[in-house]
Amino acid sequence: MAWQPQRDFIGYGAHPPDPKWPNGARLAINFVINYEEGSEPSMQDGEGRTETGLTEAWGRAPELKAGRDLAGEGMFEYGSRVGFWRLMRLFQERSLPLTVFGCALALERNPPAAQAIRDSGFDVCCHGWRWINHFELSEAEEREHIEKAVASLQKTVGERPLGWYCRYGPSVNTRRLVAAEGGFLYDSDSYADELPFWQTVDGKPHLVVPYSLTNNDSKYAGWMGTGEQWFSFIRDAFDMLHAEGATQPKMMSVGLHMRLIGHPARAAGLQRLLDHVMQHKDVWVTRRADIARHWIATHPYPGKGLNE
Repeated sequence: MAWQPQRDFIGYGAHPPDPKWPNGARLAINFVINYEEGSEPSMQDGEGRTETGLTEAWGRAPELKAGRDLAGEGMFEYGSRVGFWRLMRLFQERSLPLTVFGCALALERNPPAAQAIRDSGFDVCCHGWRWINHFELSEAEEREHIEKAVASLQKTVGERPLGWYCRYGPSVNTRRLVAAEGGFLYDSDSYADELPFWQTVDGKPHLVVPYSLTNNDSKYAGWMGTGEQWFSFIRDAFDMLHAEGATQPKMMSVGLHMRLIGHPARAAGLQRLLDHVMQHKDVWVTRRADIARHWIATHPYPGKGLNE
């Protein structure tokens, strides 16, 4: 029987391992730009409708069951035309690293953005061939999407991705297929912890670097209204993790979407957050691939029996 995900309600428990972050950092923080615009469900790619997820229209305007929603299309285009460049400037002006969760087809459709990422030194974690629900794909379709995405990113950003993350949630096959592909250091298809953890997948070691939908600008598509509210919310998470890091250092992921936080009023909240983080010298602001490499070197795979 093929390997299947198993639930684990215990994890590290009351005594998580010391991650031993570089220079004794209390907290490792990774900022993620989700590059999805141009790979979402659309008329042009065969879905027969316009996607409006994580836009100004989400939950506010009726989603068309069929046909084009030109407003929705424009909201996605804003992310790649404007929001991307604003977010890049905020990080590059501060010489801060980040990770791009890149949908391969989206980056194919914006060569200048792909080149900017290529030149930036930021790492790219594969966000799929397209921004679609992988749990709706057959195993053969999903394997094909993984292969196409890896080959595409190799061309657009100059190197293959070392990490993997699906839209929202993986299928029961995703982790096994990602591990079998052989070139990934980790996947981030988990929201279950604040530290990386190992699993045994088909008898082989596989690292999971968990992500967060809580420390995420997707809140703007729900109950949150202003940049100050978002800054306050994410700052509180940062401050608590930083305080806890005196005895139990953790990692923190902050998810960003170009078509959401790329707008000026929301970007102002991100600007405040970046400046707040930079006031703390005992924090490791880093790329996701660097967290994975550090964990592999510092906490190597302990052996089989881990959620096999």
